[in-house]
Amino acid sequence: MPYLPCLRLGKIIKTLSQGDSSTVETKIPIAAGLVVVWLSIATFGMPSPASAEWYVAGDVGVNFADRLTGISGTGDLTGVEPRSPDFDLKNSISYGAKLGYFPEHSWFGIEGEVLQTTPHIKNLDNDPGIHLRVTTVGVNFLARYPGRTFQPYVGVGVGEVIAHLSDSATVQSDTDVASGWNVLAGLRAFVTPYVAIFTEYKHTGATLRFDQAFGTGGFEGGYRAQHVLVGLSYHF
Repeated sequence: MPYLPCLRLGKIIKTLSQGDSSTVETKIPIAAGLVVVWLSIATFGMPSPASAEWYVAGDVGVNFADRLTGISGTGDLTGVEPRSPDFDLKNSISYGAKLGYFPEHSWFGIEGEVLQTTPHIKNLDNDPGIHLRVTTVGVNFLARYPGRTFQPYVGVGVGEVIAHLSDSATVQSDTDVASGWNVLAGLRAFVTPYVAIFTEYKHTGATLRFDQAFGTGGFEGGYRAQHVLVGLSYHF
C-alpha cells in the first residue's frame, strides 16, 4: 500500500510567495488576539472602575507537547496509509500575554489570552523534522478564591489555534486555523497591592489540518500539549 509522502524528499512544489505570507501570518495572532480579548470582555459590560478589577499579565514557561495523534491523509491523500500513526513533537518554550477582568472583585471572571509555542515535529527515521508554530488566541472563564495575598484559581477556555508549518525539504508552508480548548489551574500571590506573581498549569487540545502541506494533499492529527507557566500580573 502506498505511504503518505509526508517524509519523502524532493516531491514538494514550493511557491515563491511564501516569504511575504510568513510576515502576514506573524501579525495574525496579534490582531486576532486584540479583537477576541476586547469583544469577549465587552460581554460583561463596562462597569465603573471602582466596581471592577482589571489586570494585565505576561507569562513564560515550557510546553511539554505530546504528539500529533491519529494521523490521516487529506485532499488527494485521503485514504492513503500514513507512514506513522503519530508524529512526535519536541518540547518547547511557551510565552504569552493576558488581559483579565473580575466584576466587583468577585469569585468569577474572564480573561483573554494569546499564547505562542513551537513544538516542532521530530525526525521520522532518516527524514528531517518539520518546523511547527502554534499560537492560541482564546478566552478563559475563571473561578478563584479572592484572598488578599494568595488566590488559587481554575478555569476552562475556548479559542482559535493558529498552526503554521514552515517550508522544508519534505513539506511546503501551510497554515491551519482550528477551534481549540484548554483547562487550567494556578496560584497567584500578591507581592504588593497591585503586583502579583503566578504559576499556572494548562492543558490544550485541537485538531490540526494541513491540506496543502504536500501540494494537493496533506494530513491532519490531534494536537495535545501541557504547559507549565510562571508570570507577572498588574492589577488595577
